[in-house]
Amino acid sequence: MRILCLGAGALGGYFGGRLAQAGADVSFLVRPGRQAQLAAEGLVIESPFGHARLPIRTLTQAEPGFDIVLLTCKAYDLDGAIEAIRPAMGPGTAVLPVLNGLAHIARLQREFGPEQVLGGLAKIQATLTPAGVVKQLNDWRWLTFGELDGSASPRTQALASLAARAEGMAAEAVPDIMARMWEKLVHLGTSALGTVLMRANTGEIARAPGGVALMHRLLERNAAIAAANGHPVRPGFIEDFRRLFADPAGAYAASMLRDLEAGGRIEADHILGFLLEAARAAGVPHELHEAGYIHAKAYEQRRDAGRLPALQP
Repeated sequence: MRILCLGAGALGGYFGGRLAQAGADVSFLVRPGRQAQLAAEGLVIESPFGHARLPIRTLTQAEPGFDIVLLTCKAYDLDGAIEAIRPAMGPGTAVLPVLNGLAHIARLQREFGPEQVLGGLAKIQATLTPAGVVKQLNDWRWLTFGELDGSASPRTQALASLAARAEGMAAEAVPDIMARMWEKLVHLGTSALGTVLMRANTGEIARAPGGVALMHRLLERNAAIAAANGHPVRPGFIEDFRRLFADPAGAYAASMLRDLEAGGRIEADHILGFLLEAARAAGVPHELHEAGYIHAKAYEQRRDAGRLPALQP
């Protein structure tokens, strides 16, 4: 099985690197500057599960002949990512996206055909340092994927077998990937809405008057949206996140909040806009979703105009 990773950053570098370390045939589609850095230094991973410095194969333009394309971009880079991987998408090639949310699935199916798109999600905290090191920040190392129709296919089983040999990686092919992706959107959407609206982490919100009730209300509404789309979340899942959002000592914040506070681009449409439309379609009260989406889009207007405090001279 030949695997192409789009990028060699936090996600692509970690998961692709661990697969390459285990002997899988992995190539990395990168920009020329990153290619030169990797040629000189190798792919460097720093992790609680073992450090690595790996010689890897890199490309600056995609080529045919791959079985799986691992797509790890942010949602706002999806257009460019699609064009970058298009030359690699032969008749038997599957794209495995691990983007946040769900909106990208329909787009990829339109571009490449329903049979060539897998479902997937990643749970990892990692970053690419200025020196080009892929640094894993905790013990999260999960990659979950599957066929969108729920079948157990040779390609997902083959990928799971490769990943089972990889150090510092826990991968699983599952028959209910859409349900898993909806569950992730429920907790991600709740976290993003709450922490972005309040500009605070979960513990800070929990210590504010009415903060726990607000987060629980968002969680329940997002769970209702998932159920209306045929994917009710597991009761244990809800209880776990009720506890997380009620913990006054918690320090969890959505990556969208971190990106916003750094003056960066955010996945407003892909996460908050998608949930707002889904809430409306499901008949779920959506005033908080609307406020969160407007808040994020107004931030984008300020950012584009250069009016963020961090961007002013």
